Amino acid sequence: MQRIKLSNNLSFSRIIQGFWRLTEWNLTPEELVKFIEDRLELGITTYDTAEIYGKGEAEIQLGKALKLKPKLREKMEIVTKTNITVDFSEDIPFGYYDSRYDRIIASCKKSIDHMNCDYIDLYLIHREDPCINFNEVAKALIDLKKMGLVKEIGVSNFDPMKFKCLNKAVGNTLVTNQIEVNPQCFEHFESGMIDYLTYKEIPPMIWSPVSGGLLFTSTEDIYVNSRKVLDTLAKKYNTTVSTMVYAWLMYHPMKAMPIVGSQKIERIKEALDAFDIKLEHIDWFKIYTSSKQKVLR
Repeated sequence: MQRIKLSNNLSFSRIIQGFWRLTEWNLTPEELVKFIEDRLELGITTYDTAEIYGKGEAEIQLGKALKLKPKLREKMEIVTKTNITVDFSEDIPFGYYDSRYDRIIASCKKSIDHMNCDYIDLYLIHREDPCINFNEVAKALIDLKKMGLVKEIGVSNFDPMKFKCLNKAVGNTLVTNQIEVNPQCFEHFESGMIDYLTYKEIPPMIWSPVSGGLLFTSTEDIYVNSRKVLDTLAKKYNTTVSTMVYAWLMYHPMKAMPIVGSQKIERIKEALDAFDIKLEHIDWFKIYTSSKQKVLR
């Protein structure tokens, strides 16, 4: 398994297991322990969750597994996130962002309690907050590190300006930006975020690498178009469409760390197979333009 160094204190398995849908899998604590052990055997040591996943239940379920087998924790790197808030008291739940100091500190402590662990390896601000106070957020993140509650800090879904502002406020110690990148989503190519992270050698975590499964099932043109190109390339390289996407992501010099959000271990193995693909440069561009949304200038 390739590993990516985020700092002197932290490295990740290049392929990451995601727990966004963990609560939908209906695993018992014993089954989740086995789930993690199976992935550890493949070299998957990094696990991504968030306080909002499963309305808070995802962290709790992970905590039950770690309570059942505490020694798993020393073999894992745990990523979780804060600042998305949902008020379920109204007839129509209202979601918003809360990146204030007290909220971040309290949320981190709550996540640690939920997951039955003493610290979090990487703590992320989950979403851009239009009412963010960068210095206040920075103080909270820095204090969490001083308290020993988190090893490293980062963000998720930030644009270049907000990333630069917060990174400056924390003394240039953000170690990642978790972003969506796939053959149908170009937001972070177009914003310059990928260029900036590549230049600064800050490796991004990549969520939804296969478009949440839409790449395989959707009848929308952008997915159908990509599927045709990827099918052809998969035959050329004697592999699967999924593996081609992971090979495409990891070919780019940004040092992408894709998150596999599936319960199926076959999906993890398809991601691992990408390490054996020697992608031709022209084929990277075939995938980049496969949805027919992008025209090279």
